[in-house]
Amino acid sequence: MVVSTRVASPVRANPVPAARITLDRVSYGWRGRPAVSGVSGVFAPGSMTAIVGPNGAGKSTLVKGIMGVLRPLGGHVRVDGAGRRELAWLPQAADLDRSFPITVRELVAMGAWRRVGPWRRYGRTERDRVEQALAAVGLADLGDRIAGTLSGGQLQRALFARLMLQDAGVLLLDEPFAAVDSHTTEDLMALLTDCHAQGRTVIAVLHDMDLVRAHFPHTLLLAGRTVAWGDTADVLTEQNLRAARALRDQELAWD
Repeated sequence: MVVSTRVASPVRANPVPAARITLDRVSYGWRGRPAVSGVSGVFAPGSMTAIVGPNGAGKSTLVKGIMGVLRPLGGHVRVDGAGRRELAWLPQAADLDRSFPITVRELVAMGAWRRVGPWRRYGRTERDRVEQALAAVGLADLGDRIAGTLSGGQLQRALFARLMLQDAGVLLLDEPFAAVDSHTTEDLMALLTDCHAQGRTVIAVLHDMDLVRAHFPHTLLLAGRTVAWGDTADVLTEQNLRAARALRDQELAWD
């Protein structure tokens, strides 16, 4: 059972100013074929940006590229400060192997690996931070459960707790609210808002335009390339959304 606690996200162990991320005509794709092309712009430190667009628009591909999972086909990404060490990524839940026998507490504790290292024992401070993170997402009583037995919403809460422990100034999330109930979405959105209030940069791939309009001041609208990037109210116009759909339909016709 999950109980919403609305506890603030755990305090960072080593606060670092959020990095500026600059995209310079960057393109990413698979086997040399671009999925997203020529994207330029800046994610300012401490900003909160939604990445939206039709299916196949290159949203997830762009996030993986920013994280360094994919090499650019062209252009480059610059991450100021500590570089990509200051980035934390929450991938799509469908990309995770749920068969691995790990407890919820162990899954969350993986967020501290960058500080602790893979072979050192976790001290009292880190163990306390793990428990704080579990409480923050409403899983305080489920730490000993095998992670693979959690419901979709519970697993997403655990992944959010792991993300909180990474002490990253920039959080990148790929469809963090897909296939979870509205109650879970509300709780996790509150945590993201709290992270933003702490000065972290938040970048999230999303499909719910009402959620974007309510919580994200900035939006990047993609359709294989940039359709619009700026203040959410200026980006999510009917004209821009129609243009994105038309551009994507055109590219699919070329395929």
